[in-house]
Amino acid sequence: MKNGLGKAWAWTLRAAALDPAGSRADLLLGLLFRPGPLAHARTWAALFPHVDLAQPRLGDPIRILLQLVWLGLVRIYPERASRAHPAAISLLAALAWLLRAALGGVRVGVRQSAFMARRGLERIADAIQPPAATRDNRRRGANEVWRHPLLNYAAYGLAAALGLLCITTPFSLLAQFLFVALLWALAMVVRRIPGPIGTLLLMVLSVTVSARYLWWRVSYTLNFDETFDFFWGVLLLLAEIYTWLILVLGYIQSAWPLRRPPIPLPPDTSTWPTVDVFIPTYNEPLKVVMPTVHAAIGIDWPRDKINIYLLDDGRREEFRAFAEECGIGYIIRPDNRHAKAGNLNHALTKTGGEYIAIFDCDHIPTRSFLQATMGWCVKDPKLALLQTPHHFFSPDPFERNLGLFRKTPNEGELFYGVIQDGNDLWNATFFCGSCAVIKRGPLLEVGGIAVETVTEDAHTALKLQRLGYRSAYINIPQAAGLATESLSAHIGQRIRWARGMAQIFRLDNPFLGKGLNWAQRICYGNAMLHFLNGGPRLIFLTAPLAFLLFHAYVIYTPAVAVLLYVLPHIVHANITNSRIQGAHRHSFWAEVYETVLAWYIVRPTTVALLNPHKGKFNVTAKGGLVEKDYFDWTISTPYLVIVVLNLIGLVAGIGRIVWGPPDEILTALINLFWTLYNVLLLGAAISVASETRQVRRSHRVAMRLPAVLHLDGGQLLRCESEDFSEGGIALRMTRVPELQLEDMVRVSLWRGEEEFVFQARVAGASGTHLRLRWELAGAEQQAALVQCTFARADAWVNWAEGRRRDRPLKGMRRVLAIGVEGYLRLPKYLFPKSTPLVGRSAAALASVASLLPRRPKPLDQPYLP
Repeated sequence: MKNGLGKAWAWTLRAAALDPAGSRADLLLGLLFRPGPLAHARTWAALFPHVDLAQPRLGDPIRILLQLVWLGLVRIYPERASRAHPAAISLLAALAWLLRAALGGVRVGVRQSAFMARRGLERIADAIQPPAATRDNRRRGANEVWRHPLLNYAAYGLAAALGLLCITTPFSLLAQFLFVALLWALAMVVRRIPGPIGTLLLMVLSVTVSARYLWWRVSYTLNFDETFDFFWGVLLLLAEIYTWLILVLGYIQSAWPLRRPPIPLPPDTSTWPTVDVFIPTYNEPLKVVMPTVHAAIGIDWPRDKINIYLLDDGRREEFRAFAEECGIGYIIRPDNRHAKAGNLNHALTKTGGEYIAIFDCDHIPTRSFLQATMGWCVKDPKLALLQTPHHFFSPDPFERNLGLFRKTPNEGELFYGVIQDGNDLWNATFFCGSCAVIKRGPLLEVGGIAVETVTEDAHTALKLQRLGYRSAYINIPQAAGLATESLSAHIGQRIRWARGMAQIFRLDNPFLGKGLNWAQRICYGNAMLHFLNGGPRLIFLTAPLAFLLFHAYVIYTPAVAVLLYVLPHIVHANITNSRIQGAHRHSFWAEVYETVLAWYIVRPTTVALLNPHKGKFNVTAKGGLVEKDYFDWTISTPYLVIVVLNLIGLVAGIGRIVWGPPDEILTALINLFWTLYNVLLLGAAISVASETRQVRRSHRVAMRLPAVLHLDGGQLLRCESEDFSEGGIALRMTRVPELQLEDMVRVSLWRGEEEFVFQARVAGASGTHLRLRWELAGAEQQAALVQCTFARADAWVNWAEGRRRDRPLKGMRRVLAIGVEGYLRLPKYLFPKSTPLVGRSAAALASVASLLPRRPKPLDQPYLP
């Protein structure tokens, strides 16, 4: 016993010091009880990140006490500063050791247990993905016997039989608990296996659990005796079948992202093809279009093999004059038939390049766009389409209104970061209307850009695929543009996409017709079915009300069974999707996006399925301003109505717990938690509808570029940019020289090896920062500035650098916190005079929240001097 307690005490000290090696086991004692050299500032900052000893606050003793209690009760894994950083062990492990030792229990050390578990994991990983196969194994693996069709079909049949057995075997509640516990344990091991093999195994586990859940729902949970219960039960079941189908199709679509790299062009530039650059515009202001044209002029391509055309469907004289000044082509047409698609098709009849590069008028191409994309076009004569990502250097409404710009992946990043790479594996890359290259011959063969639907881009790609042409995707941002400024504009754009995809589903269904293989049908079909999620999402937001308000059992089964089948389905789906999408879509954010859009896409998609020829193309407004903070009551009205219904349901549910039958308490609690979750999701939608002020016409881009500041007298100061825009630049340097406001200076920036010098005026200075306003002389300088900043070859490559990868539980907490924040914002707009009271209440809540424990920080440096 004594020996065990001694080991436990040593482990307590080691764990508290975040030092598994035990070389500094006395650190915590010194830190807490013996102030002096051992109380190292870095270690204190790691253990108590919210306590600053240099600036003590009144509540610090409470913060320290709560942090110590929390460290003792919760197993914590601090953020690792690097791969070489040792895994931290929380005080929970030490307290567990104390308990075990006191009871005379387990004598195996925590370090030995962790080591054995780690070694076991490594052996499993090695077994699944051997680091180096032996010569014999290579010979056996290359044996033609393994490739025999009968053997392959037998293996598929056995796997299908085993899967069917796991999915359809009836279990008691205890057996179901043991089964899902086993699969969860397997998932916890598999998720540590690097590479695509681990991802595929997680998909298998997720599909198994979700398919079993669906089988159970269909077989055991419908109440055929009560019409009302049966109706709502079937409605919910159909919504769940839809989400399960989207889940499985999504797994197939993104199972193995191709991640195609650029390939070099032939060294002889005389063999390079001719390219026409199309920049269509309709009602966008010239200020939005100018940078795109200036960047297109600077694209690295032989001058005799590239032609740039401004396609002005607005037929504006200032645009004609601007095109003439820049020396590019200017094309108009007598009408606006078929909107953007008609504009592009008309330009096809006026030009003759072998390839067409298309950019929306706000998408600024980098100088390397054609160098990065045309290698594949030249190599593969059957390649008709090559798409690159749509990247945005301004925040969309979600990012701006929630303060998440460059902290959390935006809504479109999942498509361009994961789905398109997955499509590329199956030769099913979508054309997205901009930042793409299309071969003229195949495009003319399918009749030009598709005009039958309002999503002309995806429909055009589908037509090319049906004729057997290949497509490609290079996941390197080679252009950047403006995101939608307001939530209403954002929703309008998504409505058009949803309507267009539903139109394609009716008029040119990818699951039917000739020319596509099964994988292409799945990729296109999943993209179209995804936009039908409005109805299912509204069902999920209101389903628990059937029980809380009308006592209808939409899932007719004991509450414990619901937990044993529903929770594993949700957990495995989130773990797997976090593994697949983590760098490009954080957990639970998809539900926020779908909640915001659900009401608005139900009607257009339903109408398009019934009458696919109804509806017209709408241009997404770009380059606008949000003059002041306001709440979009028109957009948020549907959410607020559903919130009121859910709040009524919460009150009714509490009543059922207090006065209802005792055997229904667990059922009522489950529905209450579901309703509360829905209320917080709707709160996040309300948060997004709270538009924040955006009055900058020129968006600042935070990026470090080398620069030189020229002062009077010939003095040169090396510095770097902190951010830049079309209107100015912020420079960071060791020390800002003595300058007055409005003083004229010059700044050197580089385009590759070429130096450009720009005039600027001082707009402000503080410490090591100098803010300048450009004073550019003519179109030539404006073009040079764009090419030195927005159009740099490496401009957007490291945009997401430093952003944290997804953690499902943290993602859920963040979404729910934003939901609470949405309701805190409402009084500001409902009762403007109550704003000071709301502010004081929020400040009081923030003060209380500041007392709560924090996750320990990583330790990059040694703990002791």
